[in-house]
Amino acid sequence: MRKILLFDLDQTILNRKASLIRFIEWQLNFFQLVPQAHKNAFIQRFVELDDNGNVWKDIVYQQLIKDFHITKYTVDQLLESYIVDFNKFSIGFENVQTVIPDLYKKGYRMGLVSNGRTPFQEHNFYALGLTEYFSTIVVSEAVGLRKPDKQIFIYACEQLHCLPDDCIFIGDNPKADIEGAKNVGMKTIFFHPTLALEPCITDENIHHYDELEAAILSINNQSEI
Repeated sequence: MRKILLFDLDQTILNRKASLIRFIEWQLNFFQLVPQAHKNAFIQRFVELDDNGNVWKDIVYQQLIKDFHITKYTVDQLLESYIVDFNKFSIGFENVQTVIPDLYKKGYRMGLVSNGRTPFQEHNFYALGLTEYFSTIVVSEAVGLRKPDKQIFIYACEQLHCLPDDCIFIGDNPKADIEGAKNVGMKTIFFHPTLALEPCITDENIHHYDELEAAILSINNQSEI
């Protein structure tokens, strides 16, 4: 019976796409970066340049300043706002706020394993109000390891005093999360809220947090057969 759950953060617990849109809309208005008529184009361009969080925002802002002829603010000023203010717009996926506490009450131990900058990722996670349910928070920059490197998964296990075989990893990235976790012997659940995405080779696929506990039980039942 696997009672240890490891989660990715972006697009797994944190609805990063929705959070990013909320932040961009606020930053646009607060700093009055572009005229109203250009706001939608700015948002679309930001999202495109961001590439699902794979491009750090100094590069994003450099290009946006060039594309939209922004002269009132520098890259450093806008980047500082991103680092400081993004977490204020962090929102989780539907029902994550009830499912995580419920799993905790049922005796599951949980950890977070996220690629990204520190303390930026930690602050985005803290803003969701779920920290008390997690026994460890591992962010790639803080430990000098990055998914899908096996060592970051092993490090998380060391923090939880468990073996990879004791764990189920839940994530949205087929390579970094699913392949990486499987390579150390963890069971995996692929979370893909966008129904158009193709399921990947994993133990279970889910679209919604209401399906999570059933997927966990299915994995555990299969292991006992």
